[in-house]
Amino acid sequence: MLEGQRVGVVIPALNEERSIASVIADLPSCVDEVVLVDNGSTDRTSERARSAGAIVLHEPRRGYGYACLRGIDHLRARRADIVVFIDGDYSDYPEDLSSLISPVARDRADFVIGSRMIGEREVGAMLPHALFGNWLATALIRIFWSYRFTDLGPFRAIRMASLQQLQMRDCTYGWTVEMQIKAAKHKLRCVEVPVRYRKRIGKSKITGTVSGTVKASAKILYTIFRYALSS
Repeated sequence: MLEGQRVGVVIPALNEERSIASVIADLPSCVDEVVLVDNGSTDRTSERARSAGAIVLHEPRRGYGYACLRGIDHLRARRADIVVFIDGDYSDYPEDLSSLISPVARDRADFVIGSRMIGEREVGAMLPHALFGNWLATALIRIFWSYRFTDLGPFRAIRMASLQQLQMRDCTYGWTVEMQIKAAKHKLRCVEVPVRYRKRIGKSKITGTVSGTVKASAKILYTIFRYALSS
């Protein structure tokens, strides 16, 4: 299935020392390179990731998108064919990565989202405001671009050539929705596969605080309407 195709994993992380080693250890053997992008951690995230076998990069500009872009630059230089994004909090099951990359590796898709909505979610793993925001954002994408997604989940796989087509720009909370909007605008072959989801280790920097939730929600909606008005 993966003959001749290099798989690289990007893990953007901020203060995930309690979980990062488990994330890396549970990734399947089909992964060729794991890149942990430390986004300004003040704990031992980098040290533990390096000990677990990851390449550690540092991105001092704070923002989820900045960290992802730093990881992409590295994997592009390393000639990765498929890029997988996964968070460092152990809420996703890294073992599910094989099902994400399969449609891309078999040339049945360009972009695959691990959907928590059609997968198995631990009770309480997603808070009510996160579920509502996720529903609203995907509904708006369907209205504006006629692409049916169920989730903005961060666990996703994409062909490197397709990722370069998208010319990603967002540096913070709008990263995932920007990728899906641009995938729709570029008519990429997009599919969703069910993934499992559990309560994260530690407190979420976004949905775990009122300010994080407000900022993320505002940025996601701003991104959707900005692209809708520019279409």
